[in-house]
Amino acid sequence: MKHSLIKIGIAMLALSAFLGACKLENISNPNAPDQISLENGGATLNDLRLLATGCEAVLRVDMEFYYWTVNIVGREYWDLRNTDPRYTGELLGKGGGGLDDNGFLTTRSYSARYRAVRSAWVQIHAAQNSPATLTPAQRNGFIGHARTLLAYSLLLELNRQYTNGIRTDVENPDRLGPFRSYVDALRDIRAILDQAYNELNGAEFLFTSTLGDVNRVRQFNRAIAARVAMYLNDKGAMKTALQQTWLNLDGPMDEGVYYVFGAGGNNLFNPLYTVPFQTAYVAHPQFVANAEPGDQRFTKKTTKLATPFATDGLSGDVQVTLVASNTSPFPIVRNEELILMWAEAHIGSDNAEAVKAINKVRNAAGLGDYMGNTDDASLVNQLLHERRYSLFGEGHRWIDMRRYNRLNQIPVDRPGDVVHEKFPRPVFDQG
Repeated sequence: MKHSLIKIGIAMLALSAFLGACKLENISNPNAPDQISLENGGATLNDLRLLATGCEAVLRVDMEFYYWTVNIVGREYWDLRNTDPRYTGELLGKGGGGLDDNGFLTTRSYSARYRAVRSAWVQIHAAQNSPATLTPAQRNGFIGHARTLLAYSLLLELNRQYTNGIRTDVENPDRLGPFRSYVDALRDIRAILDQAYNELNGAEFLFTSTLGDVNRVRQFNRAIAARVAMYLNDKGAMKTALQQTWLNLDGPMDEGVYYVFGAGGNNLFNPLYTVPFQTAYVAHPQFVANAEPGDQRFTKKTTKLATPFATDGLSGDVQVTLVASNTSPFPIVRNEELILMWAEAHIGSDNAEAVKAINKVRNAAGLGDYMGNTDDASLVNQLLHERRYSLFGEGHRWIDMRRYNRLNQIPVDRPGDVVHEKFPRPVFDQG
């Protein structure tokens, strides 16, 4: 069912992208509703279902450019495929160089995230104005679902733009709101999530979501809210949000919400899949050197090579193998991340609880309890170590080091290389 819905969603994505790009006037399609019609009272129940499925499909479009770029900048791994010199040059600040504000490494993720935001607004407006016979709970199911995905998409690009800020008010594409600072944008995203959470309270889904049922989407909303609180260093809000998720210190580490992929026409393969011993993605040597013996988090996501991959002065003999196949799901949020956020939220107020949570993660990875000092500074160091290995390849290391003012601790790989603090605002959105 999920794969079938995604196929429909991809078709809707193509329609959305086409309609969003065109500026033709006074031309209507007699065979299908256009975007304006959908938003302004022309959406049937089936249209709403297609839009909801399409919103989730859009999330996957160019998602690899988000993960590739933040993981490479954060030196989690290198891309040594030789498909484009910018992967080993521009992203690693080769020779002190910066990031191109008109290059695909900047623009692809930015455009894709705002395409997802636009799709969410279409779904919200369509559900608000639809003449379909819907209860308030059913209507709110469509609206709260879309608004949650809208907030999540904004947060992803804010992670890359950082102090550049982003536009959070883009409901009307003809009257875009101003760029908001990093902190103000986080607060805006928090408000969007809170509104969606209230809309999802008692809501009913009339569609099948790849994220889960309405209760799981509501929990997912709180998981993203916990991330936002973490970035704002609001530990009280972190604890509250986490208690409203599927957080379970004794539960499976991989329980969570995932991007879903599949084979077949109009579907997508997982672009983060690496063919064992063939695809030249290699774990950063420091990540390899610092791994604890027996850490299953390391062995689960890497493969030792007989012959190193090498290019552009970089070489590595541990391949990155994040997923088992090209149809494997990829995590958005897992219980393991929630547990580590729970640990972080308690550092400074209840360090014993923080250690307990850290040990749950370590034990699940086949490691013994943490036996080091339990002062705040020591626990932060340990937390960052655990997050590095638990969340490897999931897009967190660079952000974690930045929020703790430790970008200078990320290794540079060749003389003159630099660690970027943020991605530039794309040239097409600098007005």
